[in-house]
Amino acid sequence: MRLILPIGILVVWAVAALMGPSLPLAPNQIDLPRILEGPTLLQPLGTDDLGRPVLDRLIVGSRTSFLVAIGVVALSLVLGVTVGGIAGYVGGWLDLVTVRLIDVFLAFPGILLAIALAAVLGPGLGNLIIALSAVGWVGFARLTRAQILSLRGRDHVLAARALAVPPQRILIRHLLPLAAAPLVVEATFGIASVVVAEAGLSFLGLGIQPPAASWGSMIRDGVAYMLVSPHLVLAPGLALLMVVLAVNLAGDGLRDWLDVRASRS
Repeated sequence: MRLILPIGILVVWAVAALMGPSLPLAPNQIDLPRILEGPTLLQPLGTDDLGRPVLDRLIVGSRTSFLVAIGVVALSLVLGVTVGGIAGYVGGWLDLVTVRLIDVFLAFPGILLAIALAAVLGPGLGNLIIALSAVGWVGFARLTRAQILSLRGRDHVLAARALAVPPQRILIRHLLPLAAAPLVVEATFGIASVVVAEAGLSFLGLGIQPPAASWGSMIRDGVAYMLVSPHLVLAPGLALLMVVLAVNLAGDGLRDWLDVRASRS
């Protein structure tokens, strides 16, 4: 019952992101006579410093955050599971090299490394996904490796190896399904981290470039008018807060549900 509100917020976020292009929006339409206009019946969230409707830009920005979050988590999950799974199953020098590589990435603050990569690659949606994925795979790799190390000594795995089942088949069919639950929870929390990271990079000018809308860039543009038009910051800020909070609450609920299910089994 307590997950109804978070799930509802996430559904609205996803629907706004997916249905946004088909809606009659005008996020880049400049209307100089209506600069910095407050919320009205016609424009529920007012207009920005160029007279553009904040609500339209907020909906378009939700698509940006959604695509970046899904793209980064999916790419990081595939890369991390592949690297961590192979290292944990094979072991030996390959595992040692993987652990050292993970330690090198963990030695640097993730957001600073993402900023450096985004600055080198340049702005843009694709480069932003690559920059954040280059940081995000580490957590999935470490978790997958730990899970595989704890599972590879089970009887059904030993039986499969005794029957000369190919290693890749053992990893895919016998080990990864058992490690799926914690990986799903990790991916859920990763979505919240990516949404914040995308907003931060866009705020710094390293993400989506104007005139494209992003919640981070909307906050950056509205900071200069905070005293006269606070809605320019409050609207994207509250949207960012609600999405991140909803993802974290949904992740907590999913983790509790999987723990209860595992304990019952």
